[in-house]
Amino acid sequence: MIREKNIVVAIILSFVTCGIYAIIWFINMTDDMRYASGDQTLEGGKEFLLTLLTCGIYGYYWAYKMGKAQVQAQAKHGIPTSDNSVLYIILQFFGLAIVNYCLIQSELNKMATPNQSNQNMGV
Repeated sequence: MIREKNIVVAIILSFVTCGIYAIIWFINMTDDMRYASGDQTLEGGKEFLLTLLTCGIYGYYWAYKMGKAQVQAQAKHGIPTSDNSVLYIILQFFGLAIVNYCLIQSELNKMATPNQSNQNMGV
């Protein structure tokens, strides 16, 4: 189940915690995309570890994979598809991974399961 996340709160928490929440967000977002797209090669912990071990180089491939998985997830959920793989790589290249996180989370929020008990968007 994908939970809708408030992007502004996630950004603020990422800065306040000096990036620790960004790691948690990265892992959860990757796992949510695996669930949404059915792409079993996406594993949040593994993707983070590979990005860390390669000093960020694997992050470019992660961005590309997330763009391709997003297309699969959109098609699976009946949402018009948009392949943002190249955009994600370009943003990653310019050090704007947080923008990638926001764009990917925005797409995941469109596929999120509505939570009946909580009307506001949780983190």
